[in-house]
Amino acid sequence: MSEALRWRAQRLGRMTPKEVGGRLLDQWHQQVWAVRRAVPVPTRPHRSTGDAGRGTAQVAPDWSGSLPANRRQEILDAADGLLIGRWEVLGVERGDLLDPDWSLDPTSGRRFPADRCSFKIDYRSGDEGGKVKQVWELSRHHHLTVLAAAWRLTGDEEYAAMVSRQLRSWWRHNPVVSGVNWASGIELGIRLVSWVWVRRLLEGWHGAAALFEDNEDAVRQVHAHQRYLATFRSRGSSANNHVIAEAAGQLVASCAFPWFGASARWRVQAQALLEAELSANTFASGIDREQAFEYHGLVAELGIVAGVEAELAGFPLAPDTWRLLCRMLDVLAAVVDQRGRPPRQGDGDDGRALLLGSPASDRWGSLLAVGDAVFGRLPWWPATSPDAASLALGPLLGRRMDGGARPEVRPSSFADAGLALLRSRGDDEIWCRCDGGPHGFLSIAAHAHADALSVEVRHRGVDVLADPGTYCYQGEPRWRSYFRSTIAHNTIELAGRDQSASKGPFLWVRHARSEVLESPVAGSGLQRWSASHDGYLDLPEAARHQRTVALDVEGHSLEIVDRLASAGECPLRMGFHLGPAIRATLEGPRAELEWEDPDGALARATLELPQCLDWSAYRGSTEPILGWYSPGFGRKVPSTSLVGRGELAGATTLTTRLRFSGRSSDRAAAGSVAGLVSGDGARGPATVP
Repeated sequence: MSEALRWRAQRLGRMTPKEVGGRLLDQWHQQVWAVRRAVPVPTRPHRSTGDAGRGTAQVAPDWSGSLPANRRQEILDAADGLLIGRWEVLGVERGDLLDPDWSLDPTSGRRFPADRCSFKIDYRSGDEGGKVKQVWELSRHHHLTVLAAAWRLTGDEEYAAMVSRQLRSWWRHNPVVSGVNWASGIELGIRLVSWVWVRRLLEGWHGAAALFEDNEDAVRQVHAHQRYLATFRSRGSSANNHVIAEAAGQLVASCAFPWFGASARWRVQAQALLEAELSANTFASGIDREQAFEYHGLVAELGIVAGVEAELAGFPLAPDTWRLLCRMLDVLAAVVDQRGRPPRQGDGDDGRALLLGSPASDRWGSLLAVGDAVFGRLPWWPATSPDAASLALGPLLGRRMDGGARPEVRPSSFADAGLALLRSRGDDEIWCRCDGGPHGFLSIAAHAHADALSVEVRHRGVDVLADPGTYCYQGEPRWRSYFRSTIAHNTIELAGRDQSASKGPFLWVRHARSEVLESPVAGSGLQRWSASHDGYLDLPEAARHQRTVALDVEGHSLEIVDRLASAGECPLRMGFHLGPAIRATLEGPRAELEWEDPDGALARATLELPQCLDWSAYRGSTEPILGWYSPGFGRKVPSTSLVGRGELAGATTLTTRLRFSGRSSDRAAAGSVAGLVSGDGARGPATVP
């Protein structure tokens, strides 16, 4: 059996009979759409821009005098870069955006076929056109909302004219279900949100109506996007953040562009789907079930953007849905470190629902500012600063939404999601995330990592023991496997395999189950967390792993105690992965760490590792892959991985201690660099940058 057929068989095995039936129906619809790719302009009951068919897209935000000067300048700087063709897409600086190739992957220089039916394009393997995420991200049209925002702020014709040229180019080069930009519903949903906001922000520009409601290409595309989403949706084992984006885009577009006979039906269906799937995708605590925190942010943002649109159109979301969205924002406020960074758990692709500033702007601070505008901040929330998104969504909503019962103090434990935080207070914050939750969401757990019982530790917001991030999805299977593997996380690997079993880049076929045994008491001097998982019980050695983590706030130290038991002998590897800013000197089972704090002071820590293991240091290694950190999707940088090897036989206890020292104003790096470590790693005394 070929690899492709084997994957299809495994994927089919994770579906229910109902899902299989739905996907067979999708196949039939795809055949029909493939034949009818030449779509005529739909008949519209509402033609005039002055009648009831205007919708909400013409209700523009009033930023006069309200947008802080630095936020205004951020928008204009990003837009001015676009005027000369410059824009960053998932870590890639592009200089070709004056006349972009909408099918080009700039990382490989390869193009996906633009004239082939979307359903016939293999975008998953990377063999046909390179990295599809690079193509899709540009076609989400976030750069066009930034240009439209710049026009709104200045009235400069050049910004609006560029938006017009680019939209007309995209519509011309991406006819209905032709090319890779029609291959995934999440892309259509997010693109519709961007188009609505482009039209909103261009309200008052003399060419706005000619670009949208009086433009046959625009009308055809808006109709076909919504009809596609009404026909094809993520279902069953794929009903994760994708279905949220599909429903949100459909709801936003049907409220803002109610131009068609089916608009009211699409709105009702999309609203019901969005509310049901938001509930299904979210724990009662407010944490997204995918166990991938970047998608927590994307789902919350999509829900709020769609909710504002529905409220503006006179079709408000249910109160329970608004309360759920409020809980999601309260969760974000609760888990960020002192620099405003949330956990790096699971997959992340830098996805945004709506972009009104630089792509390098603080998305989490922006989302909290939106939460403040929509629900109001609680006293324990971190400080927020208004930006273009919060000053648009809040006033358009027109009132603060009822968030229901909200926590009076900052939560530190979310039992249903298995997420716990050990943290100290003050400027020298020690922040430790402990993972004892389910292995992702639904039967394939698409965006989960094999990271049960892993920890993530920061000091003053600097990654000390780091989660590796994501780096890539398609096209580089070795790297995809590494970044979501057990050995890439701060936990323990047994028998040379992951805790959970994967059969593809988004397909987990065996899920480790975790159980939280003890949760921390927030604010106490000694905070403890304990959990176990069963990911290795199916080994011949039937091994179990239990971990206890204790933070001594007064002693500025963290202790990790791992208890393992097995019915036989099996190889063991323990990994501790340092953030990219950390310099490490490894000597036997002891590592001296140092780094510069955000204010430039020199900080130090000592990592005392289990003595019974043989420790090696890796940095930027490719054989094997070890010593890497992904700061964002599509990017990876060398970091230091400390890996201990040994044999598990019977009952074993491994103790690790991380002790933080005082800070010094001395900025000089201590020691010399022994060189990049690769291959089997460096044993004994070694200093790695």
